[in-house]
Amino acid sequence: MRLILASSSPRRREILKIIGLKNFEIIPPTGKELKVNSPKDVKANAILKARSVERGLSCKGEYLIIASDTAVFVEKKFLGKPKDREEAKQMLATLSGKWHTVYTAIGIIYRKFKKRVLKTHLDFARVKFKELSDKEIEWYLSTEEPYDKAGAYGIQGFGAIFIEKIVGDYFTVMGISPSKLYKLLVNVLGKEKTLNLFSP
Repeated sequence: MRLILASSSPRRREILKIIGLKNFEIIPPTGKELKVNSPKDVKANAILKARSVERGLSCKGEYLIIASDTAVFVEKKFLGKPKDREEAKQMLATLSGKWHTVYTAIGIIYRKFKKRVLKTHLDFARVKFKELSDKEIEWYLSTEEPYDKAGAYGIQGFGAIFIEKIVGDYFTVMGISPSKLYKLLVNVLGKEKTLNLFSP
């Protein structure tokens, strides 16, 4: 079976390697994503990513595509990836001293000849930022870490020093939850076939 991660995110690649998922290819998704105005849009974007990769496959046999999308919700608005330094600065100032919600959706497409299954799962976690000074924000912007991440921070990098509390799955904040992914795979493939995808 061809196993594909539809992502350009180093964090998601790292998570799949950590949990022993073996022999997966990486194909970055293409095409436009929806502007996120609700959690449903996060789910829709995960599937859009998976479908964009599926369209480019010449393989008509058995394959499994895994995709994921993440968005940050704070003060009644969703934050995606910042367009530039100024927007990243504004996002960090908004998160400073507050709780926010991180939504991560996983989408998978499994195909074996005429059988095609599409499944999604949406998870969320609550995160509390410490109060950030202007100097701390400027320092963090200088690390270059904020610019390719939803909400302009990475919990697995320098941004970890600003996190006071998490309620929920750490990996959901990072970009893909192994336990939620496993549950989806078992639902589609069955337990035995799913376990065979992982190295002991």
